[in-house]
Amino acid sequence: MFGSHLSISGNLSNALREAEALGMDTVQVFTKNQQQWKVPPLPEDTIKEWKSEVARLGWQGRAVSHASYLINLASPNDELWQKSIDLMRVEIERCEALEIPFLVHHPGSSTTSPTADGIARIVKAYKTLFKDTKGFKTISCLENTVGSGQNLGGPFEQLAQLRTLISDATGQPARVGFCIDSCHAHAYGYDLSTLKAGEATLAELDRTCGLKNVKALHINDSKDKRASKRDRHEHIGEGTICAKSLSDSGFAAIVRHPALQNVPKILETPKGDNPAGTSFDSVNLGKLRKLLVAKQPIKTRRGQSNAARTRRAPAKT
Repeated sequence: MFGSHLSISGNLSNALREAEALGMDTVQVFTKNQQQWKVPPLPEDTIKEWKSEVARLGWQGRAVSHASYLINLASPNDELWQKSIDLMRVEIERCEALEIPFLVHHPGSSTTSPTADGIARIVKAYKTLFKDTKGFKTISCLENTVGSGQNLGGPFEQLAQLRTLISDATGQPARVGFCIDSCHAHAYGYDLSTLKAGEATLAELDRTCGLKNVKALHINDSKDKRASKRDRHEHIGEGTICAKSLSDSGFAAIVRHPALQNVPKILETPKGDNPAGTSFDSVNLGKLRKLLVAKQPIKTRRGQSNAARTRRAPAKT
């Protein structure tokens, strides 16, 4: 199940129609301007159109929303922490109204406080959020990070700890899951460079977090080397995750894993078109789908086996 993060410019449902035109199976969106704290209410006609388009496509239960990057539920600053809770509540409410099942967000940064304090702030925030949205079906998906600075969520063990603590504090474990980003995992230090290494990393993820709790995946290559702690996305097969060929890479391990077949796999790779006028989303999507049936190495630009190097668009993280 493959999709991409697409723009909602002009109309929220435009993202669904663009995903359909690109031959995708799902989509990820911001349900609001992600750079603003103030959020206008969702118009009823927008909600109705979104639900109608989802039903037409048969995409019930698979769309993904990404919460605003402004949110920091781990902040030691009381004002920012409360603003983050208020905005996260709005994000949850909008997903519930639109029947978007999965809401992805970065756990947060403890900034000037100890890690343990940051984790405690996240748990306390969720205790309020789930109380205020009791009975909602939207699943909050904690996304792994590159682990730079005081950002939480780099190691899988920390993600698992967060989910356990939130579940215990709220009594609502079904509402907490994970979103795993391949670029973030690689940049943190997990090995996805070969099929064997990717399978081992997925086994580690299953041991710590449980693959059954992975509700969404972000499929991105990385411009920077493993353990760089740098979050820079690259086209599939054009970064440092693919050491030899796509067929012998962590991407193959991910898309072929039986437990992840029905998990939305979202591209957050650079946008734009190649010199032939083909959307980079389509190019990256084609590479991933070939991995499902490939028996021979899939050639990549990085491996000097593609006919030409395509123009790169600025990376969006």
